[in-house]
Amino acid sequence: MERTGYELVERDPTVEEYQRLRRAVGWSATADEGVAAGLPNALFSVVLLHDGETIGCGRVVGDGGLYFYIQDIAVLPEHQGRGLGRMLMDAVMAYLERAAKPGAFIGLMAAKDAAPFYEKYGFAARSERQPGMFRRW
Repeated sequence: MERTGYELVERDPTVEEYQRLRRAVGWSATADEGVAAGLPNALFSVVLLHDGETIGCGRVVGDGGLYFYIQDIAVLPEHQGRGLGRMLMDAVMAYLERAAKPGAFIGLMAAKDAAPFYEKYGFAARSERQPGMFRRW
């Protein structure tokens, strides 16, 4: 797990950074206008830099009291397998430790085959009728 040269920065990704990450990890396209409107409304955002270039991000959206949703944990494929997703998720969980009160609902939609990663953070899959994962704070 080589992490030399990587830096976490608490800030929103730019529209261009976000769209590049989405394409690189195979997520569906979304309109730049929606991205531009949505990114600044996150409760928490963190980007992962390598030599000054954004190669990953993670965000938390929600109402800041009752509901928090983990979004967009993504790392460029060429940087995966180095524990960088864990760095992003650790930063997200540190934010939740500060912000979420007892009883808050923490949700996420795990990418295909990613559930074991989130289970390490205490998340559990919902029933087949209810997609996603959750954790009660």
